[in-house]
Amino acid sequence: MWKREVVVVATLVSLFTVQAARADGPAGAARGLKTAPVFSYISEKRRTAAPFAHVMFCARNPDECTVRGDVSEVPLSPVAEKQLGDINASVNRSIHPTDERQGDVWQVNVKAGDCEDFALTKRDHLIAMGWSSKALRIAVTKTPAGKGHAVLVVKTDRGDLVLDNRTNAIKGWKDTDLRWLMIQSGDDPKIWYEL
Repeated sequence: MWKREVVVVATLVSLFTVQAARADGPAGAARGLKTAPVFSYISEKRRTAAPFAHVMFCARNPDECTVRGDVSEVPLSPVAEKQLGDINASVNRSIHPTDERQGDVWQVNVKAGDCEDFALTKRDHLIAMGWSSKALRIAVTKTPAGKGHAVLVVKTDRGDLVLDNRTNAIKGWKDTDLRWLMIQSGDDPKIWYEL
C-alpha cells in the first residue's frame, strides 16, 4: 500500500512541476537550461563623410589607411584576449594625454596626444602583431559630458569590443557610457558610416 502512495505522490509532484513551469511561460520551462550568450555588434547606417582630420591623416600616412589582412571578425582566444589587454594598457600608459588646441591632428605612435592618437596607435600595434585591419576600426563618439571622443573597436566572435584610453578595461560597445556617432568601414579604412 505504501508503495502505491509513494507513486501517487511522485506523480502529483511531477505534474505540479510541469504545471508550474507552464504557468511561468517559456521562462519557467527554460529555467535551469543554459542559453548561448548573445553578442552585440555595431550596426552601421548610411555612409558619411570621414572626419577631415582622418582624411589628412590618411594623406600623410597612406600605409595606415590600407587594408591589411582578410579577417573581419577575430576569434577571441585567450591569447588574443591577452594581446588586446596588453596593447590597451601599454598604449594607455605610453602616451601622455593632451588636448589639441591648435586644431585636430590625428597621429600614430606619439609620446603625447589625444583620444584618436591612442586609438590609431593601438590599431597600428595590433596590425604589427598580425591582426587584420578589417577587424580594427576607429569610432567617433561623445562622452557623457558631450565631449568628442575616439576609440578603437575590435570586431570579435564575442561582439564588438572597445579599447578606450579612459580605462584599461575592455568592454562591449553597449557596455560603455559613449554615444556613438560614426565608425570606419572594415573593408576600407577611408570609408565611414553613421551609427
